[in-house]
Amino acid sequence: MVRPKKKSTVLPLAEKRVSGMKSIDAKLDLGGGCSVAAIEAQILEVRQKLGAYNTLLSKVDAAANDLQRSEKLLTGLSQKVLLGVAVKYDKESNEYEMVGGVRPSERRRSPRQTAKPTAV
Repeated sequence: MVRPKKKSTVLPLAEKRVSGMKSIDAKLDLGGGCSVAAIEAQILEVRQKLGAYNTLLSKVDAAANDLQRSEKLLTGLSQKVLLGVAVKYDKESNEYEMVGGVRPSERRRSPRQTAKPTAV
């Protein structure tokens, strides 16, 4: 399952605002940490964190794919073990049951249900 990469909706707006601030004055400082330099530093930080986040998502996808492949391999090996024990010891043996198989004689069969005639 591919995880969608995150896009920032805040970055474009902040970039527009800082370019507007620069058109007023390249070193505009409105006080309270609202200066061109402070906003540009914050934009850079958000870009870096967004890139790191999306990289981690890609790594998580790769790890999930590796896990899926390993699980499929393990499933195949587990089935081979069950079949190997069935061939060597028989499906009715204790050994077959010991590795997780169900003896055919112990399987529950659901009773067949007959269809009821419908009233006309």
